[in-house]
Amino acid sequence: MDRSFYHFVLSFRGGPKDDAKAVFAEAMFHDHSFPKQEYSFDQLSRYLEEKADGKMPITVFDELYDRYQEQIR
Repeated sequence: MDRSFYHFVLSFRGGPKDDAKAVFAEAMFHDHSFPKQEYSFDQLSRYLEEKADGKMPITVFDELYDRYQEQIR
């Protein structure tokens, strides 16, 4: 699969406002510097750690990345 993490997470946009994955997806979409073509866990987590946006917490990223990995296997 050649779908980036960014494009995978976009599928969670528009979800309930109390769904952490939907909130993450919406914040990611509005972050114009998010690495849209990145696949690497290390690169993505480094970006999120440096950005430190409360709407994109690492715990939610970890859950989404696990789902992403399951889908690309």
